[in-house]
Amino acid sequence: MTEKRGSSGRGQRDLKVRVKSAKGRRLSSTRWLERQLNDPYVKRAKAEGYRGRAAFKILELDDRFRFLVPGARVVDLGCAPGGWCQVAVKRVNALGEKSGKPVGRVLGIDLQDVEPVPGAEIHQLDFLEDGADDKVKGWLGGKADVVMSDMAAASSGHKQTDHLRIVALCEAAAQLAFDVLEEGGSFVAKVLAGGAEGELQKILKQRFEKVANVKPPASRSDSSEKFVVAMGFRG
Repeated sequence: MTEKRGSSGRGQRDLKVRVKSAKGRRLSSTRWLERQLNDPYVKRAKAEGYRGRAAFKILELDDRFRFLVPGARVVDLGCAPGGWCQVAVKRVNALGEKSGKPVGRVLGIDLQDVEPVPGAEIHQLDFLEDGADDKVKGWLGGKADVVMSDMAAASSGHKQTDHLRIVALCEAAAQLAFDVLEEGGSFVAKVLAGGAEGELQKILKQRFEKVANVKPPASRSDSSEKFVVAMGFRG
């Protein structure tokens, strides 16, 4: 087992937690629990105060593409549990903590109740309902600079069905983005690789100047998820 040196000079062993299968617990549940306990992003999220490891996905995407800038107005669709909102609040300076920098806005939207996020405005709303775009613009007091989504449909256990469902969600999120984005704005959303996202890519390339498909380091290697980052909305 590899030994690490800490600043104290003492040898520190990188130990892996193993979970014993409990009676009545399925093997898949045991494996999930073991993976969570050994996931470095889960540990970092707890240490840094984020509500989940997904926060690091948007952090890594923004480190690369820089769409969460001070002063930006951000809409987070399907924002529960709030990790992406937490990141956005800091990066767009929603709390005004960066002296001399513009103050941004963060609007979180979700079907369920979400625990408040300091610096973000959270609303319970089905973004698919008629008039949702007008409500979003009303709450923002105008249009958005960024629409982002980490939404995923409930798993059916059938890979192709799940792929089609998440692509449909992403397409719906894109349609809302077309209605609420300022010219030059950005759209960031999760999809699953699987072939059905071709039409979505085609539409985004028509409406944005730049479209990239990325799998950030925080996305698990055994997951088929990737993220589409579309920048420079043509209006």
